[in-house]
Order: sequence, then C-alpha cells, then structure tokens
Amino acid sequence: MPSALPEGDPVPADGGLPAAALAEVGRRDLGFYVHVPFCRVRCGYCDFNTYTAEELGGGVSRSSYADQAIGEVELARRVLGGQAPQVRTVFFGGGTPTLLPAADLGRLLGAIQQRFGLAPDAEVTTEANPDSVDLAYLEQLREAGFTRLSFGMQSAVPHVLAVLDRTHDPDRVPVVVDAARRAGFEQISLDLIYGTPGESAADWAQTLDAALSCEPDHVSAYSLIVEDGTALARRVRRGELPMPDEDDLADKYVQADERLRAAGLGWYEVSNWTRDDAARCAHNLAYWRGADWWGIGPGAHSHVGGVRWWNVKHPKAYAERLASGASPGHGRELLDAETRRVERVLLEIRLAEGLPLDVLDEHGRAALPRVLADGLLREDEDRLVLTDRGRLLADAVVRDLLA
Repeated sequence: MPSALPEGDPVPADGGLPAAALAEVGRRDLGFYVHVPFCRVRCGYCDFNTYTAEELGGGVSRSSYADQAIGEVELARRVLGGQAPQVRTVFFGGGTPTLLPAADLGRLLGAIQQRFGLAPDAEVTTEANPDSVDLAYLEQLREAGFTRLSFGMQSAVPHVLAVLDRTHDPDRVPVVVDAARRAGFEQISLDLIYGTPGESAADWAQTLDAALSCEPDHVSAYSLIVEDGTALARRVRRGELPMPDEDDLADKYVQADERLRAAGLGWYEVSNWTRDDAARCAHNLAYWRGADWWGIGPGAHSHVGGVRWWNVKHPKAYAERLASGASPGHGRELLDAETRRVERVLLEIRLAEGLPLDVLDEHGRAALPRVLADGLLREDEDRLVLTDRGRLLADAVVRDLLA
C-alpha cells in the first residue's frame, strides 16, 4: 500500500488559505493536477496513492468519482476567489485516468474551464496506459479539449515488464501513438523506466529504439527506485531480485542521453527530453519553478502562495469530506522564505536553464568554486547549469550548495 501522509498543521474545514497566501494568487501561473486513484492491477514498483477494485472496499465507485472531484473544483473556486488567473495547465495523473470514461474526464476539464477559464494556450495532459485507450476514446478526449498525452510505456522488453508487473503488450505502444496522432494530438510523451533487475544494456537499447520509432515529441526516462512497502521491495528483501546497481543506472542514463540526443531530443530537465521548446511539459515546469497548483483528488498535493497542503488518502474518506461540505485537506504547512529558497535550489538546478546565482546563500557561494572545479556545474551569465557529468550527480551538487 502507498506510504502514509505527513500530519502537518490542520486544514480549516472550509479549506481557507491565510491572507498572505491569497495575496500572492495571480502573481504566478495556476495549474490543476487531477488525481485519478484507480488501477486495474497494482504494479510491483508503484507506491502511488492508487487502488484496485479489490482494495477500494465498499462505499467507493469509479462512476461517482468525477462528480466528487468536480466538488473539489468548486471548493477551489470559493477558496481562491476572484483574483485567481486563468488556468495555464491541467494534468490528469494516477493511477490510470483513462480507466474513467472519456466523458467523465471531459466533464472534469469542463468544470475547471467553467469555474476558472483556460488560458488560450493551455496545456491539458492525461496519462494513459497503452491498453486503456483506443482511437474512439482518444477522439473524445481531443474533442473535450485535451492537448497532450503521456503514455506509460516503461519498457519494450517483455521480461522487464514482467518484473515491473506491467501488463500491457509492448507492441500496443506504437498502435496507440498512431491512434493519438489520428485523433489530432500534436504532443505525445512516452514514459520509460531503466535499471529494472535483469534489464541488460541491450534490453535498454531495445526500449530506447522502440520508443524513438514512435517519433514522440517528449520522452521521460526515470531510474527505477525500490520504494518501501511495494511488492518489488519485498522481492528484493527476500533475495529474489537484486537492488538496482548505481553504476548500471548511471551507464543507462548516459546511454539514454546519447541515443535521445542523436535522435534530435535535447534535455530540458534531468529526466526529460524533448524535440523542441514547444513540446516541454509546461505543467511539470510549473512544479519545478514553484508556480501555484491545486491538486484534486485523494492524496493530491497543492501549493498556493507558499502554503502546501495534501488531501486525505482514501477515496472513501475523500468522498465523505466533500459530501459533508468540508475540505478534503488532511494537513498543510506554511513555507517560510528560507524553505522556499532551499526548494528553488533543489528543483531549479535540475533544469537546463539552470539556477539563478542570486538564489545561493553565503554557504552556497562559498561551495561554488569547488563544485565548478569538479566540473559538475558551469556558469552561464548569471545562472548555474549542470554539466553532463553534473546531471549524473545532481543530488550531490544540491548537497554541496545547501549543506
């Protein structure tokens, strides 16, 4: 089961925000993340807040979920008030959002548009498993206003997918990408995972080649993390599978970067590559740049004006809160200026555009010559940018600049 939520400070029953946070509304872009917590099966490596039908228990139904989530959209409208800007990005994640009918996803998007308005160039993304959509479904999404798809490909190699407990047929990926193009989607991303136990360099090369043969606009490639409490972690603990090897992960990152660059995709964040600036994921960039977003759904996290909060985890508790007219918020924290500065270092250093020098404090400026001498960073006018070697050691760079 997914990990527990932190406690934090109580969230007011009406979800209200402090005056200082409300005063910042409108200064930054506003996005919505819509969490759909349903999956057909639980992948062995996943610790996200998701539930199969067997895990949900009584009193919860997929059929009522869109109406519950729309209730939280209405709460967001009341809390943010008239100063809220038009929404710049909407991202449906999970779970598997496309287990809901396309009409339900469209109604949810329509509720956000009706209550807040969508910016003329708004990016609207949904994640999808390759076996959860077809052409007719994708056409409905496109007609509803979705502009971008992110397919969970993970691997093109059956034995690697089996270790991950992924159930889709890898041959299905090019089929759904083609269907998405036919439905009118111009922005398509593929998500990959490397470092699965038993995955060879040749296996990873096969996955990269298969992904690139689909001509995606965007590729995300993440190293496998063995999260506590998952089925994969239990298999590793029992000795059935080895832990991912750090050297192997580094080699596969370099392998991915070289192959993606050769195909014309450049990195814009440590784990993300794209064909051009227009294909960058604007929603994720908003996270990395500290913008405001409201997270809809069980366990979803939000950030507005220096206040971060998170919802109750279970779909039943979430539904009960909203039905009673209360916020589904479980806890929150008020971020002071130093915490917000530290988070800028953590996140913006990962971007190809780099971190502004003036974000560093005295300690960071003192550590900078050593990090530059180690070849992990380079100065680009008034910004610090990771070198190719620095991307492999980004966490160490952050520690040096903050410790």
